[in-house]
Amino acid sequence: MAQGFSAEAAMARAIDSACLGLGKTYPNPIVGAVITSATGELISEGFHQGADHAEVIAINAAQAKTVGSTLYVTLEPCNHHGKTPPCVDAIIKSGIRKVVYAVSDPNPAAAGGAERLRQAGIEVQSGIGEVQARLENRAWLTKVKLGRPRITWKIASTMDGKVAASDGSSKWITGVLARADVARMRSQVDALVTSTATVAADDPLMTSKGQGRNPVRIVMGETPIASNSQILNGDAETVIINSRNTKELITLAKQRGFNQLLIESGPTFGTALLREGLVDEIVLFQAPTILGSGMPSIGDFGATKLSERLDFEISDVEILGADLKITLMKSAISTEGGR
Repeated sequence: MAQGFSAEAAMARAIDSACLGLGKTYPNPIVGAVITSATGELISEGFHQGADHAEVIAINAAQAKTVGSTLYVTLEPCNHHGKTPPCVDAIIKSGIRKVVYAVSDPNPAAAGGAERLRQAGIEVQSGIGEVQARLENRAWLTKVKLGRPRITWKIASTMDGKVAASDGSSKWITGVLARADVARMRSQVDALVTSTATVAADDPLMTSKGQGRNPVRIVMGETPIASNSQILNGDAETVIINSRNTKELITLAKQRGFNQLLIESGPTFGTALLREGLVDEIVLFQAPTILGSGMPSIGDFGATKLSERLDFEISDVEILGADLKITLMKSAISTEGGR
């Protein structure tokens, strides 16, 4: 007989499943669910894609084999009527014996799911896989905690921190694998943000290049862009904000319910966001090359003393072909959330 999943392995699979929903669920979080038999054999799984919640998808996929089973889910099952009925209702009706979830849901409107399940006689356990689940769901957790989407600034630079040569040329500093990874990143965010200066200089298309859905494209600045700019084509929605005021960007993002914004622009706009404390994460693609002169990746944000520096934590380092990909986070991952 094949060995069944351990609780840790089942939750890890649920977390991996949740990540398949990145870029598809806003304003809701990514959530994955796995149902196993009492002895750990896989029965079914599902992930939230913007409609039914992961728990309901997994229950429906189980085809009535859920009596006495265990449900592993990355976020505490909801206990409220939103776009869909409460997940706890479907769980109670299914005959599931035990629910294990990674992250508690403190949203007052959605919380109470665990207690409701206990009252129905279902065993409930929390905390397994919590650190990884929070990491993968950090965009939505940040939004709930700060009242705005998580903002990631993507930078491609040389070893000496240059994003363009003195003549303005910047294609391509990094290699093919790094650029493919950027396309993948785009498919997993809700909106890309760039500046009118970047559009004028590079005429970027800013799509996922076939690696997934294309996010909304947002262009900010006071200078009109050419009507034939690639970013205005029909591959994705493009929103123009005729302003440099970042408050207008945040207002738009909140109105649309975006969980995550990816900034792809030159140093002027990115540094402005940095100066205002709006950069939560930097993804740095660094090529093993030196320019010496050229445009620095980050401008002057006002620090004159070492004590005024901005510190980030290195979250991950990857090698992509000849390039390094370094993920840096401003602070610990948010631990508050709700759906």
